[in-house]
Amino acid sequence: MSETTAPASTGLPTATRDGVGASPLRPDGALKATGEFAYSSDMWTEDMLWGATLRSPHPHARLLGVDTAAALALPGVHAVLTHEDVPGEKRYGLEYADQPVLAFGKVRYKGEPVAIVAADHPETARRALDRIRVDYEVLEPVSDPLRAAFDPDCPLVHEEGSVPDDGRHRRGGNLARHQPVRTGAFAEGATVEELRARADVVVTGSYEVGMQDQAFLGPESGLAVPAEDGGVDLYVATQWLHVDQGQIAPCLGLAPDKVRLALAGVGGAFGAREDLSMQVHACLLALRARRPVKIVYNREESFLGHVHRHPARMEYEHGATGDGALLYAVARIVLDGGAYTSTTPAVVGVAASMGVGPYAIPNVRVDAYGVYTTNPPCGAMRGFGAVQACFGYESQMDALAARLGAHPVDLRVANALAQGSRVITGQRIDAPLPMAEMLLRARDAPMPPGRSALPDPADPRTLPGGVSATVLGEGVVRGVGYAVGMKNLCFSEGFDDYSTARVRLESVGGGPAVTVHTAAAEVGQGLVTVQGQIARTELGVERVTVLPADTRVGSAGSSSASRQTYMTGGAVKAACEAVRERVLALARERGPVPPGARLSLSGGAVVSASGDVLVPLAELLDGSPVEETREYHHRATRMVDPVNGQGDSHVQFGMCVHRAVVDVDVELGLVKVVEMTAVQDVGRAVHPQQLVGQIQGATAQGVGLALMEEVQVADGVIRNPSFTDYLIPTVLDTPPMRIDVLECPDPAAPYGLRGAGEPGTLSSTPAVAAAVRAATGRALTRVPIRPEDIVGLPAPRRRR
Repeated sequence: MSETTAPASTGLPTATRDGVGASPLRPDGALKATGEFAYSSDMWTEDMLWGATLRSPHPHARLLGVDTAAALALPGVHAVLTHEDVPGEKRYGLEYADQPVLAFGKVRYKGEPVAIVAADHPETARRALDRIRVDYEVLEPVSDPLRAAFDPDCPLVHEEGSVPDDGRHRRGGNLARHQPVRTGAFAEGATVEELRARADVVVTGSYEVGMQDQAFLGPESGLAVPAEDGGVDLYVATQWLHVDQGQIAPCLGLAPDKVRLALAGVGGAFGAREDLSMQVHACLLALRARRPVKIVYNREESFLGHVHRHPARMEYEHGATGDGALLYAVARIVLDGGAYTSTTPAVVGVAASMGVGPYAIPNVRVDAYGVYTTNPPCGAMRGFGAVQACFGYESQMDALAARLGAHPVDLRVANALAQGSRVITGQRIDAPLPMAEMLLRARDAPMPPGRSALPDPADPRTLPGGVSATVLGEGVVRGVGYAVGMKNLCFSEGFDDYSTARVRLESVGGGPAVTVHTAAAEVGQGLVTVQGQIARTELGVERVTVLPADTRVGSAGSSSASRQTYMTGGAVKAACEAVRERVLALARERGPVPPGARLSLSGGAVVSASGDVLVPLAELLDGSPVEETREYHHRATRMVDPVNGQGDSHVQFGMCVHRAVVDVDVELGLVKVVEMTAVQDVGRAVHPQQLVGQIQGATAQGVGLALMEEVQVADGVIRNPSFTDYLIPTVLDTPPMRIDVLECPDPAAPYGLRGAGEPGTLSSTPAVAAAVRAATGRALTRVPIRPEDIVGLPAPRRRR
């Protein structure tokens, strides 16, 4: 159950029917609810082969030889490929082309692809994999990120010079990027000891965030179909069609226009589909076999086949005056990037710039590091580096409040950033940032009833341990915790981000109809619906068709970074505006329009300022469709300085505040999240119902990270690659949520909107941790929190 509140008026334009501000039904909603939706794994074509991947059993080894003869001899096998069969570039990557299409030289993580097979049955393909003989020389794993970063005697994961360096980042050895930030006295060379001597209260803490999986339900899958022109058509679940195309084509030795991608049904993403998985492999096999090839990962292979959230080790120190004014903050954030670069440099940039949170601190020293290890590769996941930092700095704020005897909300309000403030990179916040109001609204929201007020306080469904009836109510203590997180939105640090939209308005069947075509990936966030809403609002036409996303239209960028409603929404809006101007020009040229009249489009017609219908669009456009294509670019950003971290690197900032209420069995270490309250400023709610769903989903993922979700890695080996052992919140674990939506428009954004998908993931985790601390009195410096952390038992030894 959720409760949602929003201001009655925002001062923004009122939505038309099913336009911006309304909550029309999603076209995929009923199909997904009934199980009829076609996902990428459901694709089928005649004469189709099945692809399969042979993966390294070692996290670190030299690859001495691969013998495929026995696999090729198996009846039903049509292709067996190794790195020697890759016709073009041998490596690909999002930021650096350092990841082999198929391993050569050595393998750097357990599960790295070594060979691929195409066969007429999936079982035949698996049997063929068993017949491939690979000769390895096993090497020492590099599994400790601190050793990898700071021990000069640690083996190198990548040989010097093997990873390209574009000069933007401080890197070398096992470092993918080191980004410092220095402000105030630290920028002038002051030492921590000097600042410490000026503080009345100092708190320090060491914090750790485990590796989290995106845990989408639809595993990696796609269908590659060879084309008559020598190219290939790929139908795939992805987050960024054009960047996939840009990586795949060079590996195939083909021009980009010979590699055509179309979006297949996506069963969730959360960042893990930004990187390639099976895309190049399916295309290679299809081109070699001259038959369509489908690849579908099983769940264990999915854990091996996509990136995860970077685990983090963090050291913090904060100093404050006796009245609670923050004086300085020091942070060292080490992110384990695993075997290949992926988005690690960008994640480091976010962790550095968001490293001490949304607080006014005059003197800051942050050092963020992204490290290569032979652990599974890590990359994009909802929150993108800011999640890890938020757990660190919010834990520090709670520790500081406790030392000062202050309410945790009051301390945060006293040091809150606001519009006009500068973040630690020196960038001025030029849009509303109602942080103090949000904190007070979270604190003052009604509390859930206490246990004594429940109809049946002994009902196991209301207790830690749930329906298992592990707990009978004794030893259960309630705790309340607060946290706030600030996240940069859209791409940052000088990336020329844009989205493209093509909009066509025409007369169809005697009425006006709009067609919208973009390459924006619908990954479950409701983007198809949003594009239709914008077209209805701008063109005053109810009949809108959003075409399937593919590479026949210009790039829309990635469905990540809370950017698609902003960027593709901005592109659709711009293209619609261009169409509207042409239509109004036609009306002035052809229609009965009074000279100098102010015109607009509404209800499928050209109307006057008074609302009088001047000419129906179907009549005006009969035989004369109007089509426009537009790119939308956000305002320019730039790389932060590699030495002091200063620069206007971000487009926009989003913020969420959480209050968590938990019941904890302090004897068994079990936790029940009783309620989560979220207060989030969204600028403008384009689709209020979907917006609430985004905040709820972000909150649930944060609760998962706080209490149960962790990819267990020991010496580079994932120990729990299944949803039996990797636990995510079920409906029984997901608490009631009170969602309080603020709409404070950003003047630089389309409709004043603010990306909303990520901020709730930041603050929900530390809020739950704070509530459990309040109930138990324990420091709890690591998430996910384990039962032994609560009851004070020694943690079992976990090899890293």
